[in-house]
Amino acid sequence: MKRSHLLLPLLLALGSAWAQVPAGSPKLELETQLAQLEAEGSQDPDAALAKLGELHVAAGLQSAVDFSRARILIDVGRLEAAEALIKQLAGRAGQEGRLQLLRSLLAERRGDDAAALANAGKAVTLLDKTCPRGGERAAIESGHCDARALWLAMRSLQHAQRDDGAYPAALALAQRGLLLAQAARDNLLVVNSASDLALLAQVAEQPDEVQRWLEQMMAAAEGDSARMYTAMTTQAVVAGRGGNKQAQLQFQLRGLEIAQQSGAVRAVARAQSNLADYYMHRGEPARALELARKALPVMQRFKDRDRESVLHHNMAIALLRLRQFDAARREIAVADQLRQGGQRPVVRVRQLRELGEALAEAGLARESIAMYHEERALTVKVNERSQDAALEALRIKYDSARGQRDLQLAQRDRSIKDQELANSRLAQQVGIAVGVLLGLLVVLGGVMVRRVQLANKKLKANEVLLRAQSERDPLTELANRRHFLAVMEQRAADQFDGALLMIDIDHFKHVNDRHGHAAGDIVICEVARRISHAVRQQDLVVRWGGEEFLVFAPGVAQSQLHGLAERILFSVGNAPVQTEDGPLSITVSIGFAHFPLPPMRLALHWEQAVNWADMALYTAKSQGRNRAMGIATVDAKDTDALLQIEADFDAACSSQRVSLQQILGPQREA
Repeated sequence: MKRSHLLLPLLLALGSAWAQVPAGSPKLELETQLAQLEAEGSQDPDAALAKLGELHVAAGLQSAVDFSRARILIDVGRLEAAEALIKQLAGRAGQEGRLQLLRSLLAERRGDDAAALANAGKAVTLLDKTCPRGGERAAIESGHCDARALWLAMRSLQHAQRDDGAYPAALALAQRGLLLAQAARDNLLVVNSASDLALLAQVAEQPDEVQRWLEQMMAAAEGDSARMYTAMTTQAVVAGRGGNKQAQLQFQLRGLEIAQQSGAVRAVARAQSNLADYYMHRGEPARALELARKALPVMQRFKDRDRESVLHHNMAIALLRLRQFDAARREIAVADQLRQGGQRPVVRVRQLRELGEALAEAGLARESIAMYHEERALTVKVNERSQDAALEALRIKYDSARGQRDLQLAQRDRSIKDQELANSRLAQQVGIAVGVLLGLLVVLGGVMVRRVQLANKKLKANEVLLRAQSERDPLTELANRRHFLAVMEQRAADQFDGALLMIDIDHFKHVNDRHGHAAGDIVICEVARRISHAVRQQDLVVRWGGEEFLVFAPGVAQSQLHGLAERILFSVGNAPVQTEDGPLSITVSIGFAHFPLPPMRLALHWEQAVNWADMALYTAKSQGRNRAMGIATVDAKDTDALLQIEADFDAACSSQRVSLQQILGPQREA
């Protein structure tokens, strides 16, 4: 749940933003003054804290001053002092919402994402009560609605929802945040909210919406350096995701220029950090290293551990590419120490992948393998969280539809009962009409029964659709990991039989970095199509996650497995993939094995079988990619021996305990 890089400018210009709010009460005037001091505290915390200590306010307003002091202390990493102040606030009435927000920010700083998320949720619940929807502006101007605190708490929740893949929930929070920012007449909050909405729209592949939110963001950013810095950073992210690397660089350079002109040292360091990341991904390690080293002292001064960890990570990769291995290992160790388990899983997966590839390129196979296995294990968790979030969104959708049908049926049932009563009264007066009315009632009852049956049938169809959608990858239409697990549950788990081929698109990150995520999606879909055409009809092709695929080939003979792997290898690599940027030469690496493993045919759990295919895949990648590596024989007499081999697969291959067969992919013309 780490706060986005777009949140830093919030403290750089809250003062000027809140100066726009019309004065109407001592409380509101104090809020404006406190916002200005919080902005100053982002750059010079000691001076701002001293000024806060000199403020003389009414007893009922002292808690607002202490809240700002705690915000500054947390922002600059003085957590013990902030915690002591939070304990003082806890003894005062009416501060529950602010207290929960401060606890959330404190937990976030300490890397406790679960506590940060829980406290942010409580803060939103408490603070939202004083900011009624549709009446926010009046509540703000009367001093009852703490718009800044509520906005911050909602944004924390929004980012957590986004990171878990729950985009509809994140979108709802971002839209509510924008309405609150507009009611507060706070252009900085408007810029940040419009930025969030633009990035969410880009994930949803809604280019018109992206453009609409960017235009609103730029309009609100005019006239203020902090707002314009945020806008430039967002524009750079959007351009980078869209594959326009030249525009990304120009926006980042403009953001650095704005930060330098305003004298905002933390924003300058953030801009340098972003540029270091850009040059690192563009293959300019010396330039990336220089920028990272410039930004690092500022991050250390302000105890910004998240950004400091990112800088050490990028420095490690740059040093690996410059073949300064000992220095790179030191940077990796420092980054790990700073992270302390508090980094967002999605970010950590990307970093592990980057480190693994850099280590492999440097020829450090053992360290690369360790990174690869850590990344794979974490990827499984990330994919499960994303799938669960998507499934929950679908459930909410269909539960809502079911509720509407139930309401309609209840209303119709009530209508029938009312009609039945009226008919009974009429029957007392007109005996002849009784038979006719009863007949009509029977007909209506039959119609309603039929409608209920149709509704239940539709409900069951929706449930079937829900199950099917939860087991299907939306991008490629292949089966996903959830479906593969369902298939495995129907088989003898400890007696896995058949063949597995683990497939990874070579240098896929370079495709995203150089051509954008749209081109990356085209590549993934085309590779999925080619794999599907290369396998047998009875084989199961699974999108395993990211750029990885798994093929389960039941009943295939070991003698046929070599040909199947070769067919996939050449089907993918023989012809370039057509994208808007032109044709891209794409190859894959494959690890494959037949189970039970020859020659002893020891029984394996299917999860172990996947791990063996995975190890063979990594061997293919470490040997240069664009090839398939298959496990031919394994010298193991029992399961303990197999576990020993799994613990050090490289050594087992070197000692010939594992015999591999290699298939080279299509060779490119020089």
